[in-house]
Amino acid sequence: MKQSMRFKLGTLALSLGLLGGTVAHAETVKIALIDPLSGSFAALGENQLKTWQYVGDIANKEGWAGKYKFEFVGFDNKAAVQDSLSQLKRAIDQGYRYVAQANGSGAAFALVDAINKHNSRNPGKEVVYINHGAIDPGLTNEECSFWQFSVDSNVNMKMQALVNHLATNQDVKKVYIIGQNYAFGRAVSKAAKEMLAEKRPDVEIVGDDLHPIGEVKDFSPYVAKIIASGADTVITGNWGSDLALLIRSARASGLNANFYTYYAVLKGSPTAMGESGLERVKYVGVWNVNNEGYKGRELVEGFKEKYNDDLTWLQAYSAVALLSKAMKETGSAEPIDVAFALEDLEVDSLNGRIKMRATDHQLQQPLYVATWSKTNDSNVQLEQEGTGFGWRTEAVIPAEEAELPTTCKMKRPAKP
Repeated sequence: MKQSMRFKLGTLALSLGLLGGTVAHAETVKIALIDPLSGSFAALGENQLKTWQYVGDIANKEGWAGKYKFEFVGFDNKAAVQDSLSQLKRAIDQGYRYVAQANGSGAAFALVDAINKHNSRNPGKEVVYINHGAIDPGLTNEECSFWQFSVDSNVNMKMQALVNHLATNQDVKKVYIIGQNYAFGRAVSKAAKEMLAEKRPDVEIVGDDLHPIGEVKDFSPYVAKIIASGADTVITGNWGSDLALLIRSARASGLNANFYTYYAVLKGSPTAMGESGLERVKYVGVWNVNNEGYKGRELVEGFKEKYNDDLTWLQAYSAVALLSKAMKETGSAEPIDVAFALEDLEVDSLNGRIKMRATDHQLQQPLYVATWSKTNDSNVQLEQEGTGFGWRTEAVIPAEEAELPTTCKMKRPAKP
């Protein structure tokens, strides 16, 4: 009898142990990061992956999401649409219920369509897409989706901030627009022309070029056209190696023009600029570490110590903060529960108070305009890429001023 009882107790303990292991596994939320980890844009994708993992480790240690822990795994899409779809299928086949992607609005449109179809065909196995950098306005307007949440500000929001700042500079007379030939680059060109016409009708657009994304190795022919046009200002949405190579060519050719950019803060571009970009290159973004009070400084310094790299991708921090609050408040990691909880959710991020607007799932947040400057002991204490230069905050646009209307007509599933 005693032997039988011991056997039963042992079996029960084993069962509970197995159950406990299952629960522990279920409490780990795995998120697939579908971005370039090879090819021309690998350096940027790797930096973003490390940022997600770094913030995730902090969230796990501090219990941001309560009983839930995060694990972020990279899936290399080579910045290509078809590879993005292949990696999405691979992630779903492996049981991932959350995916994130940033680099390439073309890939983002394809992911939204594929996830919409998957979710409609597989109730109870839905997937949520955290868009942390594909910012074509169509993604949160005509192609908005209940299953997509954009934690970056879109092209038009950023261009509005950029043009408003540019409009105050009466030295700007001739503008050249150059960008990558895909959805995002075309959206930047359209927004720049429309907003300049409204804010500064006296400014002449002297060029508007689109080039193949990730294929141009020598930008000197494009720079020669910019010089020949007499442009005093360049507006570009280029990112990754396309921006670094453009700036490097501009420096080598002696182009004496101001650059208004979206992504000069990202990996590679600061080194490419060096001293030649001093006081001439600006970027508009969702954060600058050289902010009043230096909020986020300890994260930047910790990231530098751990990876010998710069933390600039605030979007990962905001996304983890939002997901954590949604999961903690609902006590659920089910994508449909989290998706509903994210709507109109507010948290404090490094750039201030942010809110995920329910109507289109476009994050509303402050925007920053900054200028490439020498480091100093006051407002540019943190450098980038060991250059001795960093970004001086010129303007902070409150979230309510950065907000734009949406044409989204979202279809929502039944709330559980």
